[in-house]
Amino acid sequence: MRYLAVLALVLPSAAMAAGSGSSTPPVQPACEAGKVRDAASGACVDKSSHLLDDAERLQAVREYAYAGQNRLAQQVLDAMDDQQADGVLTYRGFTARQLGNLSEAMDWYKLALDINPDNLLTRSYMGLGFVEQGQDDLARAQLSEIRARGGRGTWAEASLRLALDTGVTKGY
Repeated sequence: MRYLAVLALVLPSAAMAAGSGSSTPPVQPACEAGKVRDAASGACVDKSSHLLDDAERLQAVREYAYAGQNRLAQQVLDAMDDQQADGVLTYRGFTARQLGNLSEAMDWYKLALDINPDNLLTRSYMGLGFVEQGQDDLARAQLSEIRARGGRGTWAEASLRLALDTGVTKGY
């Protein structure tokens, strides 16, 4: 229970430090049916619209993934301009893991870390995958990397530490 309290304390302020680009987790997708909110107009537009940039698309990916709508998140990922961005690769891994494809998820996470070894969110998600596979030693190695790379007190650290302590991984 103590760890849940710690997680609740760090979650609002640490998501940005974890590499999400936002200081709070998304609550619900801003749009339905795989559409993406255009920041300038506030309208929900097709994920491939020229009105959108990758930051807007990545926000929608986070929203869909957080809501468990992983197939929609993947469709928005497919529309991203920069398919090699570490955030895109991280969420490809996240959605693959949520859909039960742990081996594929690990491949995506490795690619993301090749591009940006300091991506704490990727390291946390990878560590959660290791916990799911019963490879706590590898998960602890990711936790050590998160801490060594300045991630103490972040959501990335807290969520992985909680998973290691309880054996329970959360969807996000």
